[in-house]
Amino acid sequence: MQTTVPKKQDDTIHNSNPDTLAIEIQALYEISLLIGSAVFFDKTLLEILRVLHDTLHMERATLVLLDHTGERLIIKASYGLTKEEEQRGVYGLGEGITGQVFRTCAPFVVPDIKAEPLFLNRTKARDRIITKERLSFIGVPVILAGKPVGVLTVDRLFGPEISFEEDVRFLTVVATLVAQFLNLHQAIHKKEESLLEENRSLRAELHGRYARHNIVGSSKAMHEVLLAVEKVAPTRATVLILGESGTGKELIARAIHQASPRHERPFIKVNCAALPETLLESELFGHEKGAFTGATARKKGRFELADGGTLFLDEIGELPLSLQAKLLRVLQEQQFELLGGTQTITVDIRLIAATNRDLNMAVDNGSFRADLYYRLNVIPIVIPPLRNRKEDIPLLAEHFLRESNRQNNRNVRLSKEVLDLLMSYDWPGNVRELQNLIERLVIMADENYIQPSDIPSFMLRTPGLIPNTEAVETQTNDGPRQIQQIQKTTLSLCEIECRELEEALRQNNWIQAKAARVLGLTQRQIGYKIKKHGITIPKHKA
Repeated sequence: MQTTVPKKQDDTIHNSNPDTLAIEIQALYEISLLIGSAVFFDKTLLEILRVLHDTLHMERATLVLLDHTGERLIIKASYGLTKEEEQRGVYGLGEGITGQVFRTCAPFVVPDIKAEPLFLNRTKARDRIITKERLSFIGVPVILAGKPVGVLTVDRLFGPEISFEEDVRFLTVVATLVAQFLNLHQAIHKKEESLLEENRSLRAELHGRYARHNIVGSSKAMHEVLLAVEKVAPTRATVLILGESGTGKELIARAIHQASPRHERPFIKVNCAALPETLLESELFGHEKGAFTGATARKKGRFELADGGTLFLDEIGELPLSLQAKLLRVLQEQQFELLGGTQTITVDIRLIAATNRDLNMAVDNGSFRADLYYRLNVIPIVIPPLRNRKEDIPLLAEHFLRESNRQNNRNVRLSKEVLDLLMSYDWPGNVRELQNLIERLVIMADENYIQPSDIPSFMLRTPGLIPNTEAVETQTNDGPRQIQQIQKTTLSLCEIECRELEEALRQNNWIQAKAARVLGLTQRQIGYKIKKHGITIPKHKA
């Protein structure tokens, strides 16, 4: 036996039994409160079906919706079914009672599911129900914009005090609310998809503009550097990267390697200033067993390890003269011998060198071979200091802040005042100094926002000229006065550097290594500056 209940335009809840009406109004009130939680889609649907169970004793309440193909109906939410039973609840359009309700957009009532051949029991949930009472089934369509999108079904143990018509009327109202909930959720989902797509587009644009080759920078100067990287990367040409300490010369070298046909081969780095001459030769060229005291086995040098790839010689200006001749031969012939060996080894390497020294001056004073310089200086790439590309500071600061937050499990942000201070500072240690400062600020921050009071005091001084207090008289023209002005300016900047150095040393307990990291300098550089400015380290700290 089956009963189809057509929709009636004049059916209203107020025709119901007063007690039933009060219960239904309470249930609708609870469901209406849930509709406002459209963000939590699955949880809200489950809570709506739970209200049907708890308030009106409707069992195994189920919401069936079209799947993504639009060709099947699947259980999207249920209350009273197991996960396995939900997964079995799949119906073709028009299949069984659920499919018929969907196809006809009309409610359907089965007074006794045992006597209804159209009732498929696809979920097998009723097999575990043991009852002598008549188990009925009600299904109503969920209609959105005049089209069916799903079916709402419940089981009922019917008694003489409950009518099918009342339940169908109530469930039709609930199905209307569910349809509005689905419509709201779809609007939110579309908005989220639009925002995600916009975010992806912006990320792609930012990556293309500011993060090519993992290098952050939007300034014209860095744009020219990156263009040079892209031009030289596919070639075999030797590259000489020039720039102050801390500007990111190694990053540029890695970018050239990664963009080259050798990117799957080794990228080997050697710091020519980090090792004494005797060890550096062994590191570069390798040695045979017994070549010198302590050479207990054959060792491959960096040239051999870099075969097929790229060798990056950092601080090439510090390479001893005795090794410069050997390096020149390798560059010209791609051949060398191990220390203590006689066999000639042939390698295929691409050499990239970097220095913060003026190699032209080094050639003039005889500390660097002219022929090697000309061999290295095939493609020079000059990295500008950070003070000449201050528009990159916000991007760099945000990048380092994000990385430091991730590494230190923090969520620190920079205030606008701090960013203004970063923009006004001259950064003698360049990008490395900025990176070290951001990491220090993140670790030491007591609050979620870094304030100007957290910035080291030596950075708060505005760099520039110290005003002249004496007038400079001249009897000729403006030339002498201009020269005197330059002399006073140089003295002022020198004093500023000296004060910054002393402040960094004092704040780091006069430990040169720590002060060097704060300033973005190497230990060799800070030692030179201490000597240059005649700074005296306290005896108990020396």
